[in-house]
Amino acid sequence: MEWTELVVETTLEASDAVVEILMQNGAGGVQFDDENGNDDLKIITYFPESEPVVELSRDLKQKVLGLADFGLNPGKANVFVKTNDDASWVDAWKKYYHPVRVTRYLTIVPSWEEYVPQSADEQVILLDPGKAFGTGTHPTTKLALLGLESAIRGGEKMIDVGTGSGVLSIAACKLGAKEALAYDVDDEAIKACDVNLKLNPEERSKIHVATNDLLNGVDEKADLICANILAEIIVPLIPQAFNCLNDGGIFITSGIISDKADLIEEKLQNEGFVIDQISRMKDWFSIVAHKPGEGEE
Repeated sequence: MEWTELVVETTLEASDAVVEILMQNGAGGVQFDDENGNDDLKIITYFPESEPVVELSRDLKQKVLGLADFGLNPGKANVFVKTNDDASWVDAWKKYYHPVRVTRYLTIVPSWEEYVPQSADEQVILLDPGKAFGTGTHPTTKLALLGLESAIRGGEKMIDVGTGSGVLSIAACKLGAKEALAYDVDDEAIKACDVNLKLNPEERSKIHVATNDLLNGVDEKADLICANILAEIIVPLIPQAFNCLNDGGIFITSGIISDKADLIEEKLQNEGFVIDQISRMKDWFSIVAHKPGEGEE
């Protein structure tokens, strides 16, 4: 199978906004090439050859240039495309993807690397990012992982909405959750998640993966729901999450760009959630909230 590589030349200052633009246009995982060590960098992602990427690239260039209207320096804003087969794609990932300690207890390791844990409490997640899902080290994923690390006490039932690579479900079980339901509307995500579950066999038996649009039709109750998705998709998820949580259950949202953080906080509170923590990494936000328990005002 062939894939179209899309490269955006921009600046570190505008990089988070460019990633948001790419995600809104169907990109999943991205690579950052800043090997020159200055403010200029390349953001790299992949699309199936069936996607009209050449046409999309023209639109993306205009959107990246438009970041100047919001006070960001887009830099060169050049957008390039080229075709890669599977072998060259793997070689490209290996150049950028290495073991990363993403939280106090969690380290993400690519499936092709040998890695020895540095301490007894370090949990290693083996991950193959796939063509459309990231390496698990983007700020939105890191924020979600930090939220899980602070929320899980052991024995929880977790729902992972928009699972993508499955990294959050795997992390939750490594941190002590007893089971996870991993949902995604994208069949490619389900395939990627299945690949990563096989790489983490101890957690595989605890995680059920299924195709589903958010929590539509889901009547399962959970102690914890986590969603690392765009703010526009979190909005309709909020009432669904409230209904699916047990009293006192925790809702972790990430993938929220800075100008949407107030909106998500307001929607959560209007639904009845109590905000516990708001975290920021670069221009991305994560909000941890809970459903009030019995007798809680």
